[in-house]
Parts: sequence; C-alpha cells; structure tokens
Amino acid sequence: MSNTKSNPAQERERPDEREVRAEQDRETARELGAAGSQLSTAPREEALANLPAMGVIGWARWFWRQLTSMRVALILLFLLSLGAIPGSLIPQNSVDELKVQTFKGLHPTVTPIYEKLQFFDVYSSVWFSAIYILLFVSLIGCIVPRTGTFVGQLRSRPPGAPKRLTRLPAYTTWRTEAEPEQVHEAALAMMRRRRYRAHVDGNAVAAEKGYLREAGNLMFHIALIVMLVAFAVGQLFKSEGAKLVVEGDGFSNTITQYDDFKSGSLFDTDSLAPFSFTLDDFVGTYERQGPQIGTPRTYEARVTYSDGAYGKPKKTVIKVNEPLVVDGTKVYLNAHGYAPVVSVKDGRGKEVYKAAVPLLPLDNNVTSSGAIKVLDGYRDKSGKKDQLGFQAFFVPTFAGNGKGTMFSQFPAADMPVLALNGYHGSLGVDSGIAQNVYQLNTSKMKEFKDSQGKQLKQRLLVGETMKLPGGAGSITFEGLQEWASFQISEQPASGWALTGAIGAIAGLAGSLFIQRRRVWVRAVRGEDGVTVVEMAGLGRSESAKLPEELADLAVTLNAEAPTAPGPDTDAAEASSAEPAEGAEK
Repeated sequence: MSNTKSNPAQERERPDEREVRAEQDRETARELGAAGSQLSTAPREEALANLPAMGVIGWARWFWRQLTSMRVALILLFLLSLGAIPGSLIPQNSVDELKVQTFKGLHPTVTPIYEKLQFFDVYSSVWFSAIYILLFVSLIGCIVPRTGTFVGQLRSRPPGAPKRLTRLPAYTTWRTEAEPEQVHEAALAMMRRRRYRAHVDGNAVAAEKGYLREAGNLMFHIALIVMLVAFAVGQLFKSEGAKLVVEGDGFSNTITQYDDFKSGSLFDTDSLAPFSFTLDDFVGTYERQGPQIGTPRTYEARVTYSDGAYGKPKKTVIKVNEPLVVDGTKVYLNAHGYAPVVSVKDGRGKEVYKAAVPLLPLDNNVTSSGAIKVLDGYRDKSGKKDQLGFQAFFVPTFAGNGKGTMFSQFPAADMPVLALNGYHGSLGVDSGIAQNVYQLNTSKMKEFKDSQGKQLKQRLLVGETMKLPGGAGSITFEGLQEWASFQISEQPASGWALTGAIGAIAGLAGSLFIQRRRVWVRAVRGEDGVTVVEMAGLGRSESAKLPEELADLAVTLNAEAPTAPGPDTDAAEASSAEPAEGAEK
C-alpha cells in the first residue's frame, strides 16, 4: 500500500470524481430499469429544472410538494412538540385560572410578553393551531398518493430481472446439469414456500417480499392522523369538573352541582350524562411503622350510584386509577380529608348552626385548615342579628401539649384536635364578590377576646365546647366525618387516541424491522450445453441479512439443481465477469 498526500490538484479533481461516480450510478439505475425502482412509496424528488415556470400555479405546486414532504412533516411534528412545552410549564387558563392569576402576580415582567405570545392559552393559540393544521394537511397530502402507489404495487407483479445480475449487491452463480425449465419450476416453488410473490418472467424467476414494510409506514402515518383527530375532538368536546363530597352527601351530574367545571368550546352542557352517586364511606388505612410510615395502604371511596334519572341504585368502590365509569363519563378519586362536625349556639342557647365543615389538607399527614361561617340565624345575648366566623386548624393525630407545634403526626384520626379562634361582624358575603369558602375575610369583623384581652383561641377534643365571651354563645366539636374529592370527566375519542398510539407503534416497528427485498433466479443453457444458474438480490437499503438470505435460498435451490461436476472455469468467469463493488459470490 502506498502513502498518498493531499495536494491542491487532487482537491480540484474531487468534484469531477463525484460527477463521474454520479454518472456511473445513473448508468447502473438505467441498467436495472424497473427492477431497481419502486421499493418505496415515497415520491421522487424532482430536479429544479423539471419544475414548471414559477407562476402562480408553479409556486402553488412547489409549496404543496414542500408541505407534503416527509422532511416538512417531521419539522412540523418537532415544532408541535416544542409548542407543547410552554403549555406544560406555564399555567393555562383552560386548566386553572386561579393559578394563572397567581403566576401573573408573581411575574409582572414576563406576563405582558407571555400574553402577547398566548402562552397562557397555548393549545387554543393561533400559532399552535397553525402548526397543528399544517401537520394534519401535510400527513394527508403525504398518505393519499403513497397509498395509491402501494395499492398499485400490490396489484402488480414483481419486475423482471435486469440484464446484468452481477450489478446487484448480493449475487451468486453455479452450473448444473438440470434443465433451465426444471430450475425455474424449483425456484418458483421454493419462493412461494418462503412466502415470496413470484412468477416466471422470460428466462428468470422474479420474486419479492417485505411489502409489510411499506404497509407499516403507511399505518404509522394514518395512526398519527387518527391521534391528531382524536386529540382535536377531545379538546373541543371534553368536559371536566371537580366535586368535594362529605360522607353521607351525594352528587348529581348537573352543571350546578360542580365546585369547578371546564369544557371544550363545542361542548353542550345539556349533554351531560345523567347519573348520581352518594359517598357512603371513605376507607383509608396507612402504614404504621418502618420507612414508609404514613403511606396509604387502603384508599377507596365506597359509593352508591344510579345510572340515569330512574336507574336502580348500585354499590361500587372507587379507587385511585380505578374510576367509576357511567355512560362514557369517568369519576376519579382525587383526594381525601376531614370534615369536623361543629354546632353553634347563640347567646340565648339556641342551636343556629350544625354541619360537617370540610377542611383542606396542608401536608401528607392531613394537617388541615379552613373556615367556619355562620351566616344566618345567629343573635347575640341582646337579640341583635350578627354573623360569626371561625378560623379552624385541624390535626387528625395530635402529638400532645408541649410536644411540638400544632401539626399532625399521622394521617389517620387517632387523636383528632380542632383549634379555633372566632370573629363576629360582617362576613362580606353580600358584597357581590365571590369568596373562597376555605378562607375567612376578617376585614369587617372583630375578634373575640378572652378574659385577659387577648385573642380567643382554644383547642378542642371531640365533645368539647369553646364558650364565646360576653354571653355570645358557644361552639362545640361534635364529631368527625371524612370527605373525598372527585374529578368527573368526559373525554370523547380517548379510545381512538389509544388505538392510534398502538397503531403508530406497530406501524413504526414494521417499517423499521421488516426489510423489503427482491430476488431473481435466472437459468440459461451455456455454450457447452450445461445450465448456468444465477441468483441475485436487491434490498431497499444496505443490509447484512440480504446476502445471508440469498445464500440460504441458493443452498435450498442447489439441492434441487446440484452443481455440475468439473465446471468450466472460463465459462464460469465469463458468466460472472465484472462483478459490482460489494457483490456477494
């Protein structure tokens, strides 16, 4: 081997070498003819010189070809993935408007920029919709012509053998005493046993296999369209709401029963599935020792539900990731908490309020806080109407006096304690401004004072009472109930989305792992009267399996047409002269 050094002259010759190589490739393609064509349904790239004059029609055709190319489809799919990132990181109005308002308050600098870019409404924004629609059109424009091409290939026969089989990447030859017709019959039978589509074309057998590769490719693209359509239908016609239900209470699937409700732009509230359910009991058990202490072991809501307005009541259990499904609507178990039962008496000793008050959890041990509001019916000792409000802090398992702060030690209700401090005055519910039921607006209220002039605070066990000063009444911790929060959602076309996802995976696997290939067997009588057998294979892409498969076919056919003894070396060399680079023999 000699050492070669690059010099400017050689550098100048390289473009010419590339042109010579390209011309050789074109010559090879002309020699292979139909045998080397249409191994894929992908449209051929047209040279710029072959395009029509760039008038209106020319530009329209050029734009359509660019839009329906696989390259542009992949770019649009990538842009769609990028566009979903801000929708995942930035709060969305369609999901939680309160979080959006909180985000705007915390980030006043970037908020105007995000609003102009529609980052708070990503999935309904102009730019995201444009990418979505262009991708949809691109996929349809790509699939329709390729489907027609594939159907035409299925209906046609494998192309005949090229004139020079030695040009193909996998090639072998031998001489046999069998007649050419016998070789062709044996090759045809062998190919059909191996599930090739085969027929005799002139002096050769043409066979082809691996059509499922293109079928998988088309299946993948069709599945993407199904997923896009399912996603669009789901966003336009979906409904989703939340409801907190205390044990013993129920829910009916009407718009007024929801604590929070959101729907797609084309959803009709009159189409809500008619059903109802009652929360009979919530059962929660927790790990009591070891490193996973406090981890839920049983976490389920036992309900009685009715399907339809006059449906027969049925009992069932709703668990995490095991929703109740009624007429396409799913009821998921989201969260759990406690609702202390309290009773309030006014200054004359009359009970004016008694209810289970849900409190919101603050940590994994269900330390909870909330507000108790007495709106109507209360009168002080002089008979004057007033309103009461109590800030409540609850722990299901209290550590004990002098053993740390007022935080729960365990999520189960082993030692429930309710801490209260009270106010009287106007709760502000008549101002017309919506209030958070779990927060107390004390701007127009006065706090109760104890005998030392400090704010009245007290911790209550079940059955204990806090007396309000000045004969204003009392509040009693009567007992404890549990509540469960449910998400009620209707997501149409979710089954189609799942089908599309499975189809996309199956199609992608087929297009990646199935190799489409063609094999030709030619048998002709040589000048000395001995039959010369040639076998060659062509695949869509370079693959080590093609020579191996051709070798296996050759061994099988050789058993039917064995090698003739004492081959004529010159004749063999003449029949296999000028093999192509990389040809297997």
